[in-house]
Amino acid sequence: MSRIALLGMGAMGFRVAQNLLNANHKVFVYNRTADKAIPLLDQGAIWAATPREAAESAEIVISMVTDNDASRAIWLDSKTGAAMGLGKDAIAIESSTLTVDWTRELAAAIESRGAAFLDAPVVGSRPQADAGKLIYLVGGNIETLTLVQDVLDAVGSATIHVGAIGQGMAMKLAVNALFGIQVAALAEILGMLNQNGIDPAKAMECLGEMPVISPAAKGVGNLMLINHHAPMFPIKLVEKDFRYITQTALTVAAPTPVSTAIHHIYLEAIAKGYGNDNITGVVQLFI
Repeated sequence: MSRIALLGMGAMGFRVAQNLLNANHKVFVYNRTADKAIPLLDQGAIWAATPREAAESAEIVISMVTDNDASRAIWLDSKTGAAMGLGKDAIAIESSTLTVDWTRELAAAIESRGAAFLDAPVVGSRPQADAGKLIYLVGGNIETLTLVQDVLDAVGSATIHVGAIGQGMAMKLAVNALFGIQVAALAEILGMLNQNGIDPAKAMECLGEMPVISPAAKGVGNLMLINHHAPMFPIKLVEKDFRYITQTALTVAAPTPVSTAIHHIYLEAIAKGYGNDNITGVVQLFI
């Protein structure tokens, strides 16, 4: 049994904490609003008043928050930040989806205090988190990863060591961008076919038989057909990830004309009021 702090009780963090409890780990939880953690406290989790307090009690500290700003606040606040509470043998794991530059800056700050660091963002949404089937994309020292593998196994179905610190995060941004590009392209195509008199259901039936469509895009298309836009991967987070991948690309002068164009589509969806909808909701721009 490991002592684990989980920082951030959003849709993913809550589910990861629950699976860690189910695996009989000792789990300390922190969230800006305490009420989100109450169901976990009823299952044996221990509430921490600050990220620092959570880290002081733990061998492994995992963060799952929304963006760079939230990550900076939860780790590096001079009074309450988790980094201030890390022990010399602690391992910090950043499982949010962030920019590569910030990930490396955070790693340097944590390692300067003597703790180890991994970036380990996850691939998967709420159903995969519920089932303990997330895929971890890890950047950092392979020996450090070995020390926490049993913890990741409690909430994930696979762990891929991508490379050095920051490279797990870069791969996660790439995965999300590739998915977001497919979803926006499919929405546009369904709209065009609809305007040509082809029923979207018939269009999806036909596309579904073709080798050009991925299983993920096929699943998304079927949700579009029934206007199922309950948030699993909200458009406002899709937009954030496209913003982060284009920012990350700029730091190495890598051109991203496709990602940049698709980013504008998700920005338009937010402007039209669809930001809280699932990524499938982008179809509302076209049909």
